[in-house]
Amino acid sequence: MDNYNFNDQQLSWNKLAGFDHLNYLILDVDRERLNVDVLFKFSTNQKIALHRHVALNHMFVVQGEHRIYSADGRLTETRPTGRYTVSPASDEPHQEGGGDQDVIILFSIRGTSGTMYEILDAQHNIIATLGMDEFEGLYAAQAK
Repeated sequence: MDNYNFNDQQLSWNKLAGFDHLNYLILDVDRERLNVDVLFKFSTNQKIALHRHVALNHMFVVQGEHRIYSADGRLTETRPTGRYTVSPASDEPHQEGGGDQDVIILFSIRGTSGTMYEILDAQHNIIATLGMDEFEGLYAAQAK
């Protein structure tokens, strides 16, 4: 069987100010169906900001190893290339990151027109949110 590598060099990755080790490419925003589809790329051996998923997330690992860390920094799960995971909204804060190479994950965020992610500080206080409005704005800006 042949092995193929995902080539993301032709994708126009975007960055969010203040979010280290995270790139994104929004594929679609469908307010009527309450869906946002986005590719996230997390840097090799790095963690993104502490956060909570406030909406249902369907995830498919396109490249690399998706690592999940508890709020105290312990590695709790690794998801290899090809893993499909469904994660309901949760009060559990966590971080995510890439393994020994950048990880690219397709996130399909579903079921709300409101807040989808809460970004937290070290004391678990909400310092920012990302929801349908923010994703629509980022999607429109990315098209320019």
